Amino acid sequence: MRIQILLIALICASLGPAPSLAAGPGDSHSSQRALRLWEQLDDRRLKLKSEAALVVDHFGNTLYAQKDDTPKPIASLTKLMTAMVILDAKLPLDEKIEITKADRDLLRLTGSRLKYGARLTRGELLTLALMSSENRAAAALGRTFPGGMDAFVAAMNRKARELGMQNSRFADPAGLHVENQSTAADLARMVDAAQDYPLIRKASTNTRYEVRPYKGRGPLVYGNTNRLLKNKNWSIDVSKTGYIMEAGRCLVMKATIGGERIAIVLLNSYGKLTPFGDANRVRKWIESGIVKQRQQQAAVSKSNATETVEPAG
Repeated sequence: MRIQILLIALICASLGPAPSLAAGPGDSHSSQRALRLWEQLDDRRLKLKSEAALVVDHFGNTLYAQKDDTPKPIASLTKLMTAMVILDAKLPLDEKIEITKADRDLLRLTGSRLKYGARLTRGELLTLALMSSENRAAAALGRTFPGGMDAFVAAMNRKARELGMQNSRFADPAGLHVENQSTAADLARMVDAAQDYPLIRKASTNTRYEVRPYKGRGPLVYGNTNRLLKNKNWSIDVSKTGYIMEAGRCLVMKATIGGERIAIVLLNSYGKLTPFGDANRVRKWIESGIVKQRQQQAAVSKSNATETVEPAG
C-alpha cells in the first residue's frame, strides 16, 4: 500500500509524566521499521462501514485513510476536548459542584441519572463525562468554568487551534450541538494530545465507576460506553464514543496493537455496534500484517543461516 506521512502537531499539557507520542530524532530507525511493517498491509482488504476513518501510528505514518479531511459532526467525542480544557485550567478537582436546571439538555432532551441537587466533585464529573458520556456532567463543567459557558467554549476553540485542528470548531462541552465538527485527521491530533493527560487516560478507560451524589442515599454505578475495554484482545490507552443523529456512531481510540501504538478514528458509523466492529476489523488487519512480516523475517533468517553453513570435509 502507499504509505503517507501525516505530520501531527502535539501540544503537551500533561498533569504529570506521560509517555511521549511524538517521534524524536532517535526514533528514526523505529519509524522506518514501522513503515516496513505497514508495507505488508493491503488497504483494499480492509472493508469498513464507517463513512470516515483514519488509522495512524505514533510516528505519524498513515495506515488507512477515508474521507479523513471532511468535517463532520462529532457528538460526544467533544468531551475529550472538554476534559483537556478543564485540566489545562488547573481548577480544583476536589471542588464540589451541584447539578442545576441550567445543566439540562433542552436541545435533544437526553436523560440523566444526575438529578437537580446532585453534588459531585469536579474530578468525578470529569470521569463520568469521559467514561459514561454523562451530558449533565459535561454541562456542569462548562457552566462552572471561570467566565461561564461562553468563556469555556472559547477556550475549547483556542485549544483546538493550539493543537493544529484547523478544520474543527466546538459549540458546547457535551457535544450535543451539531456545530461541534471536526475531521478524522484533526481528531487524530486531539486523541494524541489527550494521551498526555494521566486523568484522561484513566477516566476514559474505566469500566466501572461508583459515585454518591445524594446525601443519605446509596451509590450510582456507571459503566463505560466502549464495550471493547472488556475485550482481552484490546489494550486501549484513551477512548471516547459519541452519538447524535447527525453524527452517527463515532469512536476514537489510542491503542497498542502488535506492540505498536495506533490511533483509530471512526466517524458516522451506521448501527450501534458498527464502530466496534470496524475497530476489530482494523485490529485484525494490522495483526495480519505483523504476522506476515514475521513469517518473511523467519524465512530470510533461515535462508541466511543455510547460506552461511560450510560443507564438511
